[in-house]
Amino acid sequence: MDILRIILAVIFPPLGVFLQVGLGAQFWINILLTLLGYIPGIVHAVWIIATRGSNRSLA
Repeated sequence: MDILRIILAVIFPPLGVFLQVGLGAQFWINILLTLLGYIPGIVHAVWIIATRGSNRSLA
């Protein structure tokens, strides 16, 4: 499932973060980073997916 999230994170970074952590602070940070630049949004999304594993923490 993480591979699918990473693919979605490359296409639309906030979606990958949302699927990993929900509507938490990391989701809103990713929205901001994606608006400031597409690449920072991708990097943040992949980092969140890679470090959180299957954990669905909201913080």
